[in-house]
Amino acid sequence: MTIANAVAMAHRLLADKLATARTVVDATAGNGRDTLFLAANTPGDAVVWAFDRQQAALDNTARLLAEHGLGGKCRLVADCHSRLGDYVSGPVDAAMFNLGYLPGGDHGFTTCAASTVAALGCLTGLLAPGGLVTVVAYHGHPAGCEENAAVAEYLAKLPQTAFAVAAWRMLNQRNRPPILYIIGRTGRETA
Repeated sequence: MTIANAVAMAHRLLADKLATARTVVDATAGNGRDTLFLAANTPGDAVVWAFDRQQAALDNTARLLAEHGLGGKCRLVADCHSRLGDYVSGPVDAAMFNLGYLPGGDHGFTTCAASTVAALGCLTGLLAPGGLVTVVAYHGHPAGCEENAAVAEYLAKLPQTAFAVAAWRMLNQRNRPPILYIIGRTGRETA
């Protein structure tokens, strides 16, 4: 396996799980690349939920999905990912977070610690046994640094009898490269 950036590694980790997934979540739709990845790699009857607070992000995502003929299996939600439990009833087989700001958008409008931790709390409750969540956290800006610390603190407290949690990062890259968190539901015990 070739070592890649955090987002590409998240895709590689999720690929096998997606082959049989029925319900997946992109907690941060952004420009739609992760939503497209999820839609393209899940069975035809799978449902992909994509959340974003910015209409521009959802418009970009809808356009990209339409270009690839995959819009029909996706539910785009104009709401904060902290409210995903209002839309998704579970069980969730796989989920992705790509935190920070919308590429090409306003860098002052970012995901934040409180809403991301709330979303992770909801997702860990909905995650199916054997389910997998990836979180790419950018800690090179003040809001991202705070968010990354909150995510790491939350994930470190998940019970090891129910979850396996790991962190992956590049050690020799400059400018504080993103950290990839991987959360797997073991199925040994309910959360």
